[in-house]
This record gives sequence, C-alpha cells and structure tokens, in this order.
Amino acid sequence: MSGEHTNGLHLPDLSISNFRGIDRLSIRRLGGVTLLGGRNGVGKTTVLDAVRVHAERGRRSVLDGLLDKREELVPALDEDDDKVISRDYAALFYGRVATQERPITIGPSSGTDDLRIEVSPPSDWPPVQQEVFADASSGSDVRAIKVTYRDNTRLMPWLPVANDARSGWLRRQGSPTPQHRLIDRRDWSIIRCQSLGPGLPSNKQLAQLWDRVALTEEEDLSLKALRLSDRGIERVAVVGEEQSRYRGMGRRVVVRVRDHPHPVPLKSLGNGFTRLFAAGLALANSRDGFLIVDEAENGIHYSLQRDFWSMVLRSARQHNVQVLATTHSRDCVRGFARAAAEIGEAGGIYLRLERDNARVRAVEYTQEELETAAEQDIEVR
Repeated sequence: MSGEHTNGLHLPDLSISNFRGIDRLSIRRLGGVTLLGGRNGVGKTTVLDAVRVHAERGRRSVLDGLLDKREELVPALDEDDDKVISRDYAALFYGRVATQERPITIGPSSGTDDLRIEVSPPSDWPPVQQEVFADASSGSDVRAIKVTYRDNTRLMPWLPVANDARSGWLRRQGSPTPQHRLIDRRDWSIIRCQSLGPGLPSNKQLAQLWDRVALTEEEDLSLKALRLSDRGIERVAVVGEEQSRYRGMGRRVVVRVRDHPHPVPLKSLGNGFTRLFAAGLALANSRDGFLIVDEAENGIHYSLQRDFWSMVLRSARQHNVQVLATTHSRDCVRGFARAAAEIGEAGGIYLRLERDNARVRAVEYTQEELETAAEQDIEVR
C-alpha cells in the first residue's frame, strides 16, 4: 500500500491531462468523500476512471477493462494471421489520437506523484526489448504504450496498423513469458480501489466481496447498510456452489428477515436492497484505499439519501477510505448536503463539472452554499 499524504488522503487534489474525453482538468481539492455532478458527457465517469488508473498504477488489466467496457476495438490479426478485433489503446488518449508528444498524466496537482502513459517507439525501449522486437520494428509502425510511475516503467506492445501481418508475430513475442516479460517487477505501491455501479453487481461479485470480510469487523458494515432500508434484516449469508447445474445461479446472497421462517434471496427484496448491501460491502473492502461509485443514486430511494450518505461519510472516515462518486440526482445531492452538514469533520465535498468546448472545469460548492442549495431546492447537478 502507498503511504498517505499529510491530510490522510491518497489524492488531496487531482490533475488530469489528455485522458479520454478530458484535455485538461484541475480539481483544487478532493475530500474524504467527493460527489461529482454535471451534465451527461461532461466527464464525471472519466474522472472516476482516471482515479482508478492512478490508484492501480496503469496496470494493463485496468486499461483493458476500460476499453472492453466501452467496446473500443480495432481490426487486427491473430497468431495465425486470421482477422480478429483488438483493443484500441489510442482511445485512452484525448481525441482518440495517441502521439509521442502528448502523454496522459494523472495525479496530484503538484506533479510529484503523477502516473504517466505515453506512446513509446522502439528507440526508447530497454535493450532487451529492442532485440526481441528488432525484426518487427524494422521499417514499420510498431509502438508500445509506456506506463511510468515514480522510477518504475511498464511497456505493453501495441501495433496500431490495422490488419498488419506483423501483429500476430508481435503478439506472440509480447506474451508474458519469462524471457520476454515487459512488466517491471518492482514495487508499484498500488492502492486498493473498489468500483461500484452504475449497474448492480453480479452474484459472483457480491460473493467475492463477502468472502473477504466474512467473520471480520467489516462484516457489520454491510449489515448496517442493509438496515438503512429495513431493520427487519437480521443476518446475511452466501449460499450455493461456484458451479451450479442451474445456469447463472452459482453462489448467491440470502438474508434472514425477522418473523420469516426461512432465508430469502437478497435480490428478491428488490434492487434497492442489493445496491445498499453492495455499497456496504464495497466500503468494507476498501479500507486504506479508494471506492469509486458511478451514479450513486441508482436503486436508493430518495428518502434514504441522507442516511445513506451519513453512513458513507462516517464509514469512509472510520476505515480510511477515499470515496469519489457521481450523480445525476437532485435528491442525491440534497441528501449528501444534509449528511455532510451534520458530519462536517468527515470531509464531504460537492463538485459540479462544467464543459466549455474542450475545456472542463470543476466548480466547488462550499458547505454553506451546498446547505443553501439543498434548503432552497436550487439546481446544482
């Protein structure tokens, strides 16, 4: 785990450049819990993606996951030179244009702890990799994605030329074999980062989160979240087998409800219960790290918003979790404002992102402004 900053936050502020739909964005201050509002397409989810990429130090699995989620693919050839589709790493860069002159940088505004993602030609590669790819790079447009954090560097082979016959060979040479491994094995100081939303997690995801906290003090946090909606829930368990004869079943969450003779499936109680349980589990799994929540209002009734955010603010402080969430909901903002006013020391901050052509800026609401907006029903989303 990475060491904390002086104010206890992994990211006290944030600067993003050339990442996805954001050319440049500077957020002057992040809180223990930061809620992001703004219109569709302004870049809220991109901020969450950037925080996750920074926390996990640009690991290939994270970058691939972002591309897969949005189906950002290009034509390529496999090892047998058959046509396939491959991930389009250029889509990670602003304007979907990846050039050596414009790297992605994500980190605190001081620039002292930036993660850097850039295009790297063969001339910049370590000698062992120049030798491995010498035949492929000769006279062709072979490039790599280079990820740098502090003194560590990671290279991922990339051949952006569609249907180039060299791509199958390059893919084989770039596979993670001991002699050709491109990943620097030194300590990258990765920070734990859980993500939630915008949809509901699968039964498998819920079971995995539960396994990590079952019979620990963090288990109570998931129950506390569930009881925001219904205090008749007494106990939670995960039942079933990983491989079930019933397709899609596998392991699943069940709950014991007061005055009911048998356990009932959590999902039979509705999406709201599942969402609350998932939020509590995600918080419990994020100790000393990040939790990012996309569309935090989903599935949670407006009357529970203040209690929900009160739980998040208190739990984030107790478990040393830095939370960043997005919303489109006025009720969500109002509930957050009221909870933050009640727990002022917990560090709740509301930011609205605004876009003017390519420029994105973050407008921070003071505690007083947020309270006034909540009380007078002023639009701040």
